[in-house]
Amino acid sequence: MYYHNYTYADTLAASARVNWQVEDIINDGKRLDFSRRFMPEALARVEPLTMLSDDERRILNQVRGNAYLGIFGLVEEFILPFVMDHARPQLDVDDHQTRAMLQFATEEAKHIHLFKRFAAAFEAGFGTRCDLIGPPSAVAEFVFGHPPLAVALTILHIEWMTQRHYVESVRDDLDLDPLFRSLLRHHWMEEAQHAKLDTLMVETIAAGLDEAGIEAGVQGYAAIGAFLDEGLRQQTVFDLDAFERASGRKLEWPEREEIAEQQHQANRWTYLGSGMSHPNFLATVGHLSPAAREQIEEMAPTFC
Repeated sequence: MYYHNYTYADTLAASARVNWQVEDIINDGKRLDFSRRFMPEALARVEPLTMLSDDERRILNQVRGNAYLGIFGLVEEFILPFVMDHARPQLDVDDHQTRAMLQFATEEAKHIHLFKRFAAAFEAGFGTRCDLIGPPSAVAEFVFGHPPLAVALTILHIEWMTQRHYVESVRDDLDLDPLFRSLLRHHWMEEAQHAKLDTLMVETIAAGLDEAGIEAGVQGYAAIGAFLDEGLRQQTVFDLDAFERASGRKLEWPEREEIAEQQHQANRWTYLGSGMSHPNFLATVGHLSPAAREQIEEMAPTFC
């Protein structure tokens, strides 16, 4: 039994219905409200940090929100060229496919612009430097050093991760800053189509591979995940440094070490576990190889 009914024509039509412009979401008349949380607690996981005050937990939540902007901007900078490279050899295959994939690339470029605009607004309003892992070119170089299927699976993971973040954590949380929540909502609206197009892209790439090629793709996906996990550990250090600058509180060992471990695990869930364990992501992997799905299901609890 086929496990989905995605088509290029349907995703193209859906994309036209939800299309939005960056200037509609963030402009000179809209400001982030730094008296409110930016990230849902399911992702930020700051409430268990009872050694911090309410204001300090809010500050750390906002620092995590800034990192969210930066990390999404970082990954979308390797998603965009990969999608374009995948689309180019197939421009004469099917008109709906061509238009859908080019729209996909256009929307990813728009998302990069959107996250940069929000990052600038955050920097202006927060008033404290927040460092980010990177640069994007170095991350892209590492990612592109793996088989195309590994890259496509990583992108599929990210797209379903985005869906899960909004549906399970953001949509019903009315206490978040409205502007940041609007960013997450509009990003989710277009990523809903991207997840379907990514599924089709993974299938196209895998169609030309034998069992060893698929296994290499899955192993490459795992290697990219491990690389990103190390980046998240460094991002946690950056986040705590930014928290200390913004709050004026110096975290002494072992308190800082305890918070760092807890926040690294929160980052792991946000960017790795929530995508790796998404049922639709696992369905695609299982369609390629039941054994590969089992491997990923065994890895996922580490990142939850």
